[in-house]
Amino acid sequence: MAEHTYRVLVRGRFADLTEDQRAHLREQLQGFDFLRSGGFTEEGALTFDEKLDFFSYRVILTAAEKPDEAGLRRASTALDELGVDFQGLKAKVTDMDEMKINKPKRLR
Repeated sequence: MAEHTYRVLVRGRFADLTEDQRAHLREQLQGFDFLRSGGFTEEGALTFDEKLDFFSYRVILTAAEKPDEAGLRRASTALDELGVDFQGLKAKVTDMDEMKINKPKRLR
């Protein structure tokens, strides 16, 4: 099977955050610019807001199969590195090699 490039969006919820964890996460929000840092990257980007309820993790992967599982592993690793608990991880995958790109009519 040939390798494809995928955009994987993983969503989930923080679970049982302590006050120290909440303070640490809020510190990370200081100066965060979602438009510059919250998109899909090969390194992966974890985003959340000040409510600290839901989060999303966006990553670009090149894989032959099971990009959803790879995305879930990457998101879990990023959250583990923050030292926070989470629940309900779900991945949505877009195969960039299969996307149809429509040209504007004026360029046809």
